Amino acid sequence: MAIDPSPAVKAPVGEPQPFVRLMTVCCLVTFGCYFAVFMRLPVVPLYARELGISIAEIGVINAAFFLMAGLLSIPMGMVSDCYGSRPVAASGVLILAVSACLLNFSTTFVRLAGVYLMFGAGIAAFGPTMMALVARIAPATHLGRAYGWYTTALFGAMSLGPALGGYMAGVVGFLAVFLSIAIVLLCDLAGLLLFLPGQTADDGDRSARPPVGPTVRALFGNRPVMGCWLVTLGACFGLGMFMSFIPLHARVQGLDAGQIGLIFFAQGLANGLSRIPFGYLSDKVGRRSILVLIGMLGFAVSLIGLGAAAHRVAFILWALVSGASLGLAFTSVGALIAASVAANARGLAMGGYNTCIYFGMMISSLFMGAVIEVIGFKAGFYVTALINLVFSGIFGLIVNRDRS
Repeated sequence: MAIDPSPAVKAPVGEPQPFVRLMTVCCLVTFGCYFAVFMRLPVVPLYARELGISIAEIGVINAAFFLMAGLLSIPMGMVSDCYGSRPVAASGVLILAVSACLLNFSTTFVRLAGVYLMFGAGIAAFGPTMMALVARIAPATHLGRAYGWYTTALFGAMSLGPALGGYMAGVVGFLAVFLSIAIVLLCDLAGLLLFLPGQTADDGDRSARPPVGPTVRALFGNRPVMGCWLVTLGACFGLGMFMSFIPLHARVQGLDAGQIGLIFFAQGLANGLSRIPFGYLSDKVGRRSILVLIGMLGFAVSLIGLGAAAHRVAFILWALVSGASLGLAFTSVGALIAASVAANARGLAMGGYNTCIYFGMMISSLFMGAVIEVIGFKAGFYVTALINLVFSGIFGLIVNRDRS
């Protein structure tokens, strides 16, 4: 049962601003934040290995980030519903900048895990807040394309960031990369404070908000939302495998830091660019759940291919398939969630969505590091593909029963 899907607000209080202008601000701010944060992806695992940290411990470090991000995403989504987008998103970017600075002083497993907990807190404040803001400013007829453009900016940043981070690590070293991340984030914070609207019409009418308890209970009784959360959890178990262990798998196969950055670039580029056409397709197709299932099947196949990859070209080709498949699935998931909840619950709904993203990647990082040490990278990717398919099947049973 879907909660009253009220039309989204198109302008902030006090000064009418067109949808396109607000979407542009959201996309640019999000691009800057994720570009900086994802510069660290191919760098920190290699940095940790040089410090003598084991593969299993690197998995725990990544899991620390995902744990904190997952725990805080729902609460921070609720905070953004109550107090507006700009202060919550700005606090997240500031925490991320401080975390990047602290990487320069993190030379042990414990210190790296602690800094990654801070990274998780920062991204939990930023991610759900911005996703909910997109739902608030987009007309109901444009949800698919709005999330297509927004996530194109997000995943474009996620592709370019690792490519630049990997290149810089090979040229100027790890510590220079960490300092650069902090500088980019501080510049992004300035842009956020200057150009992001301080309040939307939804934010301003707090007296009309229902109590939190009934809103939460109604959301957890919403079958489309629960199905979307579950499939996101399963897919991000696979995404966590990619993010945490592709650098180490590829290094074993003889690839250097720059080439590993190209793998992330290919995955993120395909993920980002595919979301614009897939967003428009999502608005045209009556049953977005079918698009989700097709995307998840493609992602499972790509995980098998990545596990079997033994040279640079194979890694890049399967990364492209992985990115395009996730672009199809997640664009439809975001629009399906936004269309299934009331405007005053979107921060909470997107918080739950982000929680599933981070918990999925956390479980993967925490569990698969130890598994890989026993069965190897190839079999580890095969197991991950099977888990992805199981969650996709559960999603199909739950959501298609409602003919979403």
